[in-house]
Amino acid sequence: MKKTVLITGASRGIGASTAKVFASHDYNIVINYYNSEKEAKELSKTLEEKFHIKTYLIKADISNKEEIENMLESLKENNISIDCLVNNAGISRDSLFEDKTIEDFELVLKTNLIGPFWLSKKIGQEMYRRKSGKIINVTSTNALDTYYPMSADYDASKSGLLSLTHNLAVEFAPYVNVNAVAPGWTKTDMVKNIDDEYEKEETKKILLQRFAEPQEIANVIYFLSTEEAKYINNEVIRVDGGWYL
Repeated sequence: MKKTVLITGASRGIGASTAKVFASHDYNIVINYYNSEKEAKELSKTLEEKFHIKTYLIKADISNKEEIENMLESLKENNISIDCLVNNAGISRDSLFEDKTIEDFELVLKTNLIGPFWLSKKIGQEMYRRKSGKIINVTSTNALDTYYPMSADYDASKSGLLSLTHNLAVEFAPYVNVNAVAPGWTKTDMVKNIDDEYEKEETKKILLQRFAEPQEIANVIYFLSTEEAKYINNEVIRVDGGWYL
Protein backbone atom coordinates (compact mmCIF):
# COMPACT_ATOMS: atom_id res chain seq x y z
CA MET A 1 0.00 0.00 0.00
CA LYS A 2 1.39 3.39 -1.02
CA LYS A 3 2.26 5.89 1.67
CA THR A 4 1.08 9.49 1.49
CA VAL A 5 3.05 12.67 2.14
CA LEU A 6 1.54 16.11 2.70
CA ILE A 7 3.83 18.90 1.54
CA THR A 8 2.85 22.49 2.29
CA GLY A 9 3.85 25.10 -0.26
CA ALA A 10 4.36 22.29 -2.77
CA SER A 11 3.70 24.10 -6.03
CA ARG A 12 7.15 25.64 -6.50
CA GLY A 13 10.76 25.61 -5.37
CA ILE A 14 11.84 23.22 -2.64
CA GLY A 15 8.25 22.05 -2.18
CA ALA A 16 7.78 21.02 -5.81
CA SER A 17 11.17 19.31 -5.88
CA THR A 18 10.28 17.45 -2.70
CA ALA A 19 7.01 16.28 -4.26
CA LYS A 20 8.92 14.94 -7.26
CA VAL A 21 11.39 13.03 -5.09
CA PHE A 22 8.65 11.44 -2.97
CA ALA A 23 6.62 10.57 -6.09
CA SER A 24 9.68 8.89 -7.60
CA HIS A 25 9.70 6.64 -4.53
CA ASP A 26 6.05 5.67 -5.00
CA TYR A 27 4.39 8.04 -2.52
CA ASN A 28 0.99 9.55 -3.12
CA ILE A 29 1.26 13.32 -2.73
CA VAL A 30 -1.00 15.88 -1.09
CA ILE A 31 -0.02 19.12 -2.81
CA ASN A 32 -0.88 22.11 -0.66
CA TYR A 33 -0.69 25.48 -2.38
CA TYR A 34 -2.15 28.94 -1.95
CA ASN A 35 -1.34 31.42 -4.72
CA SER A 36 0.24 29.23 -7.41
CA GLU A 37 -2.75 27.24 -8.65
CA LYS A 38 -1.48 26.90 -12.22
CA GLU A 39 1.87 25.53 -11.09
CA ALA A 40 0.16 23.15 -8.62
CA LYS A 41 -2.09 21.70 -11.31
CA GLU A 42 0.83 21.28 -13.71
CA LEU A 43 2.85 19.53 -10.99
CA SER A 44 -0.07 17.23 -10.20
CA LYS A 45 -0.45 16.22 -13.84
CA THR A 46 3.28 15.64 -14.27
CA LEU A 47 3.58 13.47 -11.16
CA GLU A 48 0.57 11.31 -11.99
CA GLU A 49 1.63 10.76 -15.61
CA LYS A 50 5.30 10.14 -14.90
CA PHE A 51 5.17 8.15 -11.65
CA HIS A 52 1.65 6.64 -11.74
CA ILE A 53 0.78 7.85 -8.26
CA LYS A 54 -2.20 9.77 -6.93
CA THR A 55 -2.08 13.45 -6.10
CA TYR A 56 -4.53 15.52 -4.10
CA LEU A 57 -4.62 19.29 -4.64
CA ILE A 58 -5.65 21.33 -1.61
CA LYS A 59 -5.65 25.11 -1.62
CA ALA A 60 -5.08 26.50 1.86
CA ASP A 61 -3.38 29.51 3.40
CA ILE A 62 -1.10 28.05 6.07
CA SER A 63 -1.25 31.33 7.99
CA ASN A 64 -4.99 30.85 8.49
CA LYS A 65 -6.21 28.38 11.14
CA GLU A 66 -9.65 28.02 9.55
CA GLU A 67 -8.14 27.09 6.18
CA ILE A 68 -5.88 24.55 7.84
CA GLU A 69 -8.92 23.03 9.54
CA ASN A 70 -10.72 22.89 6.19
CA MET A 71 -7.72 21.11 4.66
CA LEU A 72 -7.70 18.56 7.46
CA GLU A 73 -11.43 18.01 7.06
CA SER A 74 -10.96 17.46 3.32
CA LEU A 75 -8.31 14.82 4.04
CA LYS A 76 -10.68 13.11 6.46
CA GLU A 77 -13.59 13.17 4.01
CA ASN A 78 -11.40 11.59 1.34
CA ASN A 79 -10.07 8.98 3.78
CA ILE A 80 -6.49 10.20 3.32
CA SER A 81 -4.08 9.26 6.09
CA ILE A 82 -0.79 11.15 6.25
CA ASP A 83 2.38 9.11 6.77
CA CYS A 84 4.78 12.03 6.39
CA LEU A 85 4.21 15.76 6.88
CA VAL A 86 6.66 18.24 5.34
CA ASN A 87 6.17 21.76 6.69
CA ASN A 88 7.75 23.58 3.78
CA ALA A 89 5.52 26.61 3.14
CA GLY A 90 7.25 29.84 4.02
CA ILE A 91 7.37 33.52 3.17
CA SER A 92 9.75 36.39 3.72
CA ARG A 93 9.16 40.14 3.93
CA ASP A 94 12.71 41.44 3.68
CA SER A 95 13.08 45.17 4.20
CA LEU A 96 15.25 47.63 6.06
CA PHE A 97 14.81 46.96 9.77
CA GLU A 98 13.62 50.52 10.36
CA ASP A 99 10.87 50.01 7.77
CA LYS A 100 9.50 46.75 9.15
CA THR A 101 5.89 46.74 10.30
CA ILE A 102 4.22 44.64 12.94
CA GLU A 103 1.71 43.47 10.31
CA ASP A 104 4.47 41.99 8.13
CA PHE A 105 6.16 40.47 11.17
CA GLU A 106 2.92 38.82 12.27
CA LEU A 107 2.19 37.43 8.78
CA VAL A 108 5.65 35.86 8.55
CA LEU A 109 5.24 34.28 11.99
CA LYS A 110 1.76 32.98 11.18
CA THR A 111 2.92 31.38 7.92
CA ASN A 112 6.33 30.07 8.94
CA LEU A 113 5.67 29.05 12.54
CA ILE A 114 2.10 29.18 13.82
CA GLY A 115 0.65 27.35 10.80
CA PRO A 116 3.21 24.52 11.05
CA PHE A 117 2.48 24.29 14.79
CA TRP A 118 -1.24 23.74 14.26
CA LEU A 119 -0.81 21.35 11.33
CA SER A 120 1.85 19.35 13.19
CA LYS A 121 -0.28 19.19 16.32
CA LYS A 122 -3.32 17.84 14.50
CA ILE A 123 -1.53 15.43 12.14
CA GLY A 124 1.08 14.47 14.74
CA GLN A 125 -1.61 13.42 17.22
CA GLU A 126 -3.11 11.11 14.60
CA MET A 127 0.34 9.69 13.80
CA TYR A 128 0.90 9.08 17.50
CA ARG A 129 -2.39 7.19 17.76
CA ARG A 130 -1.27 5.02 14.83
CA LYS A 131 2.20 4.70 16.38
CA SER A 132 3.88 5.70 13.13
CA GLY A 133 4.79 8.87 11.26
CA LYS A 134 7.38 11.43 10.21
CA ILE A 135 7.30 15.21 10.53
CA ILE A 136 9.97 17.21 8.71
CA ASN A 137 10.22 20.97 9.14
CA VAL A 138 12.01 23.11 6.57
CA THR A 139 13.74 25.82 8.55
CA SER A 140 16.85 27.79 7.49
CA THR A 141 20.44 28.53 8.37
CA ASN A 142 18.97 31.94 9.25
CA ALA A 143 17.69 30.18 12.36
CA LEU A 144 21.21 29.11 13.30
CA ASP A 145 23.91 31.65 12.62
CA THR A 146 23.42 33.54 9.33
CA TYR A 147 21.61 36.60 10.61
CA TYR A 148 20.35 39.47 8.47
CA PRO A 149 18.51 42.39 10.15
CA MET A 150 16.54 42.87 6.93
CA SER A 151 15.20 39.34 7.50
CA ALA A 152 14.63 39.65 11.26
CA ASP A 153 11.02 38.46 11.01
CA TYR A 154 11.98 35.50 8.80
CA ASP A 155 14.93 34.63 11.05
CA ALA A 156 12.73 34.73 14.15
CA SER A 157 10.09 32.51 12.55
CA LYS A 158 12.64 29.93 11.44
CA SER A 159 14.31 29.94 14.88
CA GLY A 160 10.90 29.30 16.37
CA LEU A 161 10.39 26.42 13.95
CA LEU A 162 13.61 24.84 15.23
CA SER A 163 12.37 25.08 18.80
CA LEU A 164 9.01 23.65 17.73
CA THR A 165 10.83 20.73 16.09
CA HIS A 166 12.52 19.81 19.36
CA ASN A 167 9.31 20.11 21.38
CA LEU A 168 7.30 18.05 18.89
CA ALA A 169 9.96 15.34 18.99
CA VAL A 170 9.56 15.12 22.75
CA GLU A 171 5.74 15.28 22.63
CA PHE A 172 5.31 12.55 20.03
CA ALA A 173 8.08 10.19 21.14
CA PRO A 174 8.59 7.30 20.69
CA TYR A 175 6.31 6.79 17.71
CA VAL A 176 6.84 9.86 15.50
CA ASN A 177 10.20 11.05 14.18
CA VAL A 178 10.39 14.84 14.09
CA ASN A 179 13.37 16.47 12.40
CA ALA A 180 14.30 19.65 10.57
CA VAL A 181 16.31 20.55 7.49
CA ALA A 182 18.08 23.91 7.47
CA PRO A 183 18.92 25.01 3.91
CA GLY A 184 21.32 27.80 3.13
CA TRP A 185 21.08 29.85 -0.04
CA THR A 186 18.91 27.92 -2.52
CA LYS A 187 17.83 28.79 -6.06
CA THR A 188 14.14 29.51 -5.42
CA ASP A 189 11.80 32.41 -6.10
CA MET A 190 12.69 33.79 -2.70
CA VAL A 191 16.18 34.75 -3.91
CA LYS A 192 15.66 35.30 -7.63
CA ASN A 193 15.60 39.09 -7.31
CA ILE A 194 18.68 39.60 -5.18
CA ASP A 195 21.38 41.88 -6.50
CA ASP A 196 24.08 40.17 -8.62
CA GLU A 197 26.91 41.71 -6.62
CA TYR A 198 25.33 40.64 -3.36
CA GLU A 199 24.93 37.09 -4.70
CA LYS A 200 28.62 37.01 -5.60
CA GLU A 201 29.60 38.13 -2.10
CA GLU A 202 27.37 35.52 -0.47
CA THR A 203 28.66 32.78 -2.79
CA LYS A 204 32.20 33.50 -1.62
CA LYS A 205 31.14 32.39 1.88
CA ILE A 206 30.12 28.93 0.64
CA LEU A 207 32.81 26.26 0.37
CA LEU A 208 31.14 24.73 -2.69
CA GLN A 209 30.99 28.20 -4.29
CA ARG A 210 27.36 28.03 -5.44
CA PHE A 211 23.77 28.18 -4.24
CA ALA A 212 21.92 24.87 -3.76
CA GLU A 213 19.50 23.44 -6.29
CA PRO A 214 16.04 22.79 -4.77
CA GLN A 215 16.35 19.06 -5.42
CA GLU A 216 19.48 18.91 -3.25
CA ILE A 217 17.39 20.06 -0.31
CA ALA A 218 14.52 17.76 -1.32
CA ASN A 219 16.82 14.72 -1.29
CA VAL A 220 17.67 15.33 2.37
CA ILE A 221 14.01 15.86 3.27
CA TYR A 222 13.12 12.56 1.62
CA PHE A 223 16.00 10.75 3.35
CA LEU A 224 14.56 11.70 6.75
CA SER A 225 11.33 9.90 5.80
CA THR A 226 13.04 6.60 5.03
CA GLU A 227 13.72 3.47 7.04
CA GLU A 228 17.41 4.24 6.76
CA ALA A 229 16.78 7.33 8.89
CA LYS A 230 14.48 5.69 11.44
CA TYR A 231 16.94 6.29 14.31
CA ILE A 232 17.33 9.99 13.51
CA ASN A 233 15.04 12.04 15.72
CA ASN A 234 14.99 15.57 17.18
CA GLU A 235 17.77 16.56 14.76
CA VAL A 236 18.53 19.53 12.51
CA ILE A 237 20.43 18.79 9.31
CA ARG A 238 22.20 21.78 7.81
CA VAL A 239 22.38 21.78 4.00
CA ASP A 240 24.34 24.86 2.95
CA GLY A 241 27.32 23.75 0.89
CA GLY A 242 29.73 24.45 3.72
CA TRP A 243 29.07 27.99 4.93
CA TYR A 244 31.91 29.84 6.60
CA LEU A 245 32.56 33.47 7.55
